[in-house]
Amino acid sequence: MRSLLMQQGLWAQLTAKGNEKKADEKDDKWVTLAEKAHSTIMLCLSDDVIIEVANQETAVALWTKLESLYMTKSLTNKLLLKQRLFRLHKQEGKPLRDHLENLNKILLDLRNVEVKVEDEDAALILLVSLLKSYKNFVESFMTGKETLSLEDVRSVIHVREYRQQATSSATESQASGLSAMGTGQKKSGKKKSKSKGGSKGFHPGDICRYCKEPGH
Repeated sequence: MRSLLMQQGLWAQLTAKGNEKKADEKDDKWVTLAEKAHSTIMLCLSDDVIIEVANQETAVALWTKLESLYMTKSLTNKLLLKQRLFRLHKQEGKPLRDHLENLNKILLDLRNVEVKVEDEDAALILLVSLLKSYKNFVESFMTGKETLSLEDVRSVIHVREYRQQATSSATESQASGLSAMGTGQKKSGKKKSKSKGGSKGFHPGDICRYCKEPGH
């Protein structure tokens, strides 16, 4: 969130230096930027967090409240963040992207309270957090490895996901093609059968109704 505010040129509204610099000015531009900073922060929050900070009307007050709630370096907060990390599990049906973003957010929150998670530990936690359907993949990936990095795990999981999506798409296309082919063959068979049954060709036993002679 801090990076987003900096990118949009709104971080100064939240710093003591920035507020002192503009304390006497209070011009329309500064007020507009402060309001924009407030709304930007609110848009980044989940509903349950918004409930806790809804009465904070300025960007500075809002940021201060968030820091007191979630950025405190107390032992209790560190414990809660570590519990979130160790209990992390990929939800069935949820996109892999969402799961990885959730992990990144937890790691960032821990870093903000000065809790360092070793890269290899984070990689192992990610592997353990995957669904049971990943079991063979994880065992194959770990075979023969002596070191592990979070980036390596992310990359190989993405590759697996892309391959599965490509295979699924190819299977669906093939099934659709076979279905269309089968439908076409059925229609063709019906036409041939109808044509054969409805044919009125020459029969040797027929007698001409004009000359009363058989054979034509």
